[in-house]
Amino acid sequence: MASPRLPSAIRAPFEARTWRAFGYVLIGLPLSVLWFSLSVAFVSAGAGLLITFLGVPILAGALAMCRGFGAVERARARGLLGHDVGAPEPVRGRTGGAFSWMGAMLKSGASWRHLLYAIVHMPWAVFSFSVTVALWAWGWSLFTYPLWQWVFPTWVGQDGIQLYGDATHSFYLDAPFEIAVTSLIGLVFVLIGPWVLRGLVSVDRLLVTGLLGPSRLASRVTELESDRGVVVDTAAADLRRIERDLHDGAQARLAALAMDLGLAKEKLAQDPQAAAVLVDEAHGEVKLALQELRDLARGIHPAVLTDRGLDAALSAVASRCAVPVSVSVDLPARPVPAIEGIAYFTVSELLRNVTDHARARRAWVDVWRADDRLMLQVRDDGVGGAEASAGHRLAKLSERVGAVDGVLAVDSPAGGPTSVTVELPWRA
Repeated sequence: MASPRLPSAIRAPFEARTWRAFGYVLIGLPLSVLWFSLSVAFVSAGAGLLITFLGVPILAGALAMCRGFGAVERARARGLLGHDVGAPEPVRGRTGGAFSWMGAMLKSGASWRHLLYAIVHMPWAVFSFSVTVALWAWGWSLFTYPLWQWVFPTWVGQDGIQLYGDATHSFYLDAPFEIAVTSLIGLVFVLIGPWVLRGLVSVDRLLVTGLLGPSRLASRVTELESDRGVVVDTAAADLRRIERDLHDGAQARLAALAMDLGLAKEKLAQDPQAAAVLVDEAHGEVKLALQELRDLARGIHPAVLTDRGLDAALSAVASRCAVPVSVSVDLPARPVPAIEGIAYFTVSELLRNVTDHARARRAWVDVWRADDRLMLQVRDDGVGGAEASAGHRLAKLSERVGAVDGVLAVDSPAGGPTSVTVELPWRA
């Protein structure tokens, strides 16, 4: 039988995470002093020489040096704290020349944030280093005092740690009870130390994220560029799907219809009965082609969605599902057509997934508004195991939802049930 795990308060002093954080603080002080000294020296020299042209390249070089310091700090945070922060946007001049690069460096907000980090982090590193080393040294030395108390009478010539002393009186921690109390006080410091340390390095995480990472605007631009790529890829995939469906479905049937009508026209005078049979077959082909065109149009943007909204459109989708589906739509108004169309497509794909893979007996669809979000939830009582990771159908659906600042979350343990919740922005 496996022994129960120790409480986290007891495990904390011995965990690798704690010792990595301790190493981060120890290394941080000398590095921070170096960053501070070089940054202040070069920036001061550059600022002082701005009256001449020499100040501009020195100041730009100092900012570039600070960006190099930032790269080291991000790598240190990634390796010792497990805190991964992306690099800021690179500095590029318009023309690619030296003057253009210097101008871009001086106008780069990220470069000045790196300089601010080099200045601000030094006093913080001194404080965190002092607190951490003091706690660690006092905690472990007092906790292990029973093991090395013999050093005092053997080598120092006194009975133990001197707690108090003057010309006439002195008090040493040498009695068994006093040694035990000292060790217990050290144990308290040992147990408290890791949590104090984690609080200190959390400030370092904030500094690294806020000053050495990409700005919110740059992150948002990158996110929008990624979303734009997803939208373009999705639109291209939809066009290819529509073209394939038309080519393999309605277009093939219409071609067969044209051939049948041509044969019927040739036989109309000679064999009216055979021509009637061909016309009857052509009539059936027309019905099938119309049905396929309706299904294709329904998959893109059905007329019932445009005319009556999500409630009626999702009810129509549910009625065609292979398992019984309950639909509940509670919206104060209709969202804009783009969001409405994505909501319809998302629920349709999720219900198709229920039909193809869930082996469910029932499914439920709920749609409501929460503040500025349109919420969709599709649940089933199937076997579970659905994933939104790469290579699965839900991954593509998650990308499509994310392209409009939406979120798709899957809760599908093995054995079921499955619940897929989607958040879309609400735009009425």
